[in-house]
Amino acid sequence: MGQDRHEGTQPLLKVEHLTKEFPVEDGVISAHRKGSKKVHAVEDVSFEIYPGETFGLVGESGCGKSTTGRSIMRLTTPTSGTVIFDGKDISTMSRAEFKAMHRDMQYIFQDPYASLNPRMTIGEIVSEPLAIHNVMPDTAERTAFVRELLDVVGLNPEHINRYPHEFSGGQRQRVGIARAFALRPKLIICDEPVSALDVSIQAQVLNLLSDLQREFGTAYLFIAHDLSVVQHISDRVAVMYLGHLMEHSDWKSLYTEPHHPYTQSLLSAVPVPDPDIQHARKRIILAGDVPSPIDPPSGCPFHTRCPIAQGRCSSEVPTLREVLPGHYCACHFGEKNPIKESSIRL
Repeated sequence: MGQDRHEGTQPLLKVEHLTKEFPVEDGVISAHRKGSKKVHAVEDVSFEIYPGETFGLVGESGCGKSTTGRSIMRLTTPTSGTVIFDGKDISTMSRAEFKAMHRDMQYIFQDPYASLNPRMTIGEIVSEPLAIHNVMPDTAERTAFVRELLDVVGLNPEHINRYPHEFSGGQRQRVGIARAFALRPKLIICDEPVSALDVSIQAQVLNLLSDLQREFGTAYLFIAHDLSVVQHISDRVAVMYLGHLMEHSDWKSLYTEPHHPYTQSLLSAVPVPDPDIQHARKRIILAGDVPSPIDPPSGCPFHTRCPIAQGRCSSEVPTLREVLPGHYCACHFGEKNPIKESSIRL
């Protein structure tokens, strides 16, 4: 879906120059202590999410995707930057406003085993947000609502009194999805919601999220490391590397016309169903390892592994510039399929 879809529409979520650093002391990352070194988890990240759309955030493990989601939700406090949700700055909200905001912004965690309280029944887990926000105080009404919600996410309403350990991983993630939708939020941050599931179950959960989005008009920030998963569900996609946004656009433009060499490298690893095309494609193997976020490189964070890097890349940080309508790329030499000898067909 292109940029024109959002003309005249106010963004539901606006993230501006978000930065999160974790102090390091004696080799231990701390959320409180001040050390001489810092982990640069998220660096100057900005993007917008519009009502009812899915914004995919993709990148390798450790690139700062989950920290970005947790910082938006204030599960961890950002070092700097602004998060505007539904027209209000989250950082300046009072305690009452912040609690009310959580009715409209919910979180689905990566691990369905760790995110559910083993001592609570699934009925208690799903109804917990209703109790916290004093919604549906009548017990019978709340129970009927939870049963209906379990049915919507594909679970047997008769299992309302069972405990999480009695369910499979995919079923537990459906419980987490039901809990997130209990308050009918405007935005749900999905933090790698299918990465812990079998491939056969992943498609079912992704289809469920798509169906619920169509039914309730919920917007998603969908965090993942698998580009094929992100393509399946996202309207727009952003690629992250070492805490920085490298490129973002609508999914079709990003997948067919990648302008950043890192995006092109990631896409070269995505399998293509057509065996003839797959056989003809050339995988782009990047040199070296991802640098340490404690001591990131100067200039472009990707220049130490980039096949097309030049002198200015090691000293000058590229700006996220518009290379096509609605398509942004943070590369001094960004152009369509910049690594020419490995052009990708999708």
